[in-house]
Parts: sequence; C-alpha cells; structure tokens
Amino acid sequence: MNHFELIDGELHAEQVALGAIAREVGTPVYVYSRATFERHARVFREAFAALPKVHIAFAVKSNPNLAVLRLLAKQGYGADVVSEGEMNRALAAGMPAADIVFSGVGKTRDELTAAVRAGIGQFNLESEEEGEELAAIAASLGKTATCALRVNPDVDARTHAKISTGKAENKFGVAYDRAAGIYARLSALPGLAMRGLAVHIGSQISDLEPSRQAFLKMGALMNALRVEGYAVTHMDLGGGLGVPYKPGEQLPTPAEYGAMVAEVTQGWNATIMFEPGRVISGNAGVLVTEVIRVKQGTSAPWVVVDAAMNDLARPAMYDAWHDFAAVRPTGETMVANVVGPICESSDTFAKNREIDVVKAGDLAVFGTAGAYGATMANTYNSRALVPEVMVDGDKWALVANRIEPATILAAEQVPDWLV
Repeated sequence: MNHFELIDGELHAEQVALGAIAREVGTPVYVYSRATFERHARVFREAFAALPKVHIAFAVKSNPNLAVLRLLAKQGYGADVVSEGEMNRALAAGMPAADIVFSGVGKTRDELTAAVRAGIGQFNLESEEEGEELAAIAASLGKTATCALRVNPDVDARTHAKISTGKAENKFGVAYDRAAGIYARLSALPGLAMRGLAVHIGSQISDLEPSRQAFLKMGALMNALRVEGYAVTHMDLGGGLGVPYKPGEQLPTPAEYGAMVAEVTQGWNATIMFEPGRVISGNAGVLVTEVIRVKQGTSAPWVVVDAAMNDLARPAMYDAWHDFAAVRPTGETMVANVVGPICESSDTFAKNREIDVVKAGDLAVFGTAGAYGATMANTYNSRALVPEVMVDGDKWALVANRIEPATILAAEQVPDWLV
C-alpha cells in the first residue's frame, strides 16, 4: 500500500496535489510520502514479532536522503552502509553508531579506520584479507572491531543477473566451503571480535525458496562453528525482498517472509539481523515529470518527457518497469513509447505500452521510484541533479535541492597552461 491516490481527478501524495509541488519546484522531481515510509517500516518490523531477538538496519544505498534516514531512525531502524559517505549520512540522521552495519566488498583502509573510530556496531567482512587489515587497524587504535563474516552460499536468487549476489561467480563474500576455516583464523586475531555470519543473495527477490535454502545452509555453518567452540551470536540474513512494480504483480509479503524466517531459524538462539531497502522505500516515492511533446512514430507515438535516464536509471540499466501515469488522467488510453531527452536510445522508459493519454505540458509520474531512483541519479548530458520532496499529510518540504548545471560548472577549472 502507498499514499499516492487520485483526489478530485488529480494524483496526490497524501493530501498534497502533485501539480502544486511541480509548480513550486519544477520537474522532474522525486516526491516521497512520509506515511508510506512509516507504514512499510512498521509492517516489516511486525513481520518478525515471533523472533526473540531482531536487529533491522535500513539499506542506505536504496535511498540515502537525510530526511528519509531521519524518519527511519525515529522508527528505531539502524543502517546498513557500504561506504564512509553512507555511514556519515546515517550518523547525521541520528542513527546510533552501534546500530550501523558496514557492508561492501571494497572497504578502503581509510573507510575502515573511520568506521572503527566512529564505533560502528558491526563490520560484515567480505574476505579474510579484509579481516586481517581491519584487525591491524583496530589494534593500532586500541579498539576492537565487532564483525560478521559474509558467506557466499552459491544459491541463485532467481532475480536479474545484475542484482544477484549469492552465486559462486558473484564477487561478494567468501566461498561456503572455506568459511569455517576463515572464521576460525579471524577469531584468533587481536583487534577483532567475531560474533556472527552474514548472507545476502540478491535484490528484488520474488521467490522465497532460494532465501530459504541459503538460510538453511547458513544455519548448518553456524552449528558447525559452535561445535568447534566458536561464538556465533548474530546471523545477518541481508535484505532483497522484492516489491511489485507492475499492476497486479504478486510478490511475497513481509509477513510471509517473516513466517519462513521464523521456521528456519527456530532454535538458533541468535540475534537475527535484516537489511531491508527496496521493500521499505520503493513504493514510498514517485518521479514527477512533464511531457515535452508527443511526436508521431512509425508504429506508435513517442511521448518525450523531461525526466531522463540520468534521473531514473533503472530502465536503462536493468530494463526495469516503472508504471507511467498521468497526474490528471482523462480515462482515455493510448499505446506509446515513453522516452527522455538524453541523446541515447537507452533513454527509454516504456515501449509500445498502454498508457494514459497525455499531451505536451501534462504532468505524469513514474511509480515505485522511492528506491534506487534519486540515489542513482547523475548529471549526464550536463543536466541538473534531480531534487527531492517529502510530503507529510497536507504539508511538504524540499529535502534535496535541484543542483543546477551552473553549480557543477563552477566546481571545475581550466589549468593555466590551457588559458
């Protein structure tokens, strides 16, 4: 459920007309619903009410906006981060350092040092080499870094190849058959406190069975380590639960996911950790755009909008579907191609799709854009960086400014020898 609905013939975010926001801020613009974020955060937490010990860390990479993070901090969420920049955002939003999990396959020495000094709650180690480097850094600072070892279970999440992370050929984690030995060796290092295991097999997961198989394998590994006398008090099951992008699409609910986890983890006697991202933020945001013009095509008209692949990259990167709907629909539909102004054929949002009838000057939205939308935006073709707005009932606020090309140009300089 989200809070984007037609009121008196116009699409609203909660009680605010999207047209009113577009007139003030311009387009394209991301618009988020506070009520939707809070509802999704609550529903996800309630799905694990049967588990005795739970830690939930929002995957910051899905939406790192400071207002979004502050909102989730108020819901008691920690943060799953993959860079020093994300860590600093989480801290600035009021998320306690102890509730931050630092993931990511390429943590640099400087990032590890900064995270140790910040006192973050858990490092998810991606390799033995990373663990050795972290141990040395922590020991040199007179600190102890609390860690989990990320394991690659070689399980196919059955999702898009570019967001699959749990197969043997993926870059993430250590091989399952080597994990016990690595965990043992890292446990002996001064500067490290190994407390758990971590797994994450992919994003936009639409079938729970691969996750179930991965979790069963992790449970077996945990038991084997405990038999050998090693402490395993935490199990990080990652994130990846999918959301519906198309009308009528049926995906596992958080409640169904929670029931599966409760069954698999029964008797584990461990804190179960989760890193939800898309399932919290995806349907909490839309991208508002204006139609520049509609031009005749050979088989279907081209609807050219002012949003582009630099504003919403998922269709160009993953052939991803985002619903396209008029802000003021007439009830009439047409079959058309929806494209942006970037000078690449990949700047295409929909092909031969039935959409609301629109004309030049009309406003429209791309749905389910709250995750991996603004965070992946860029300034390709020297375009502005898209702004973000948060709605709360009948009020709204700009939570990220549009960064104009002139501002970006001002940060560049020509060397003396080219003058």
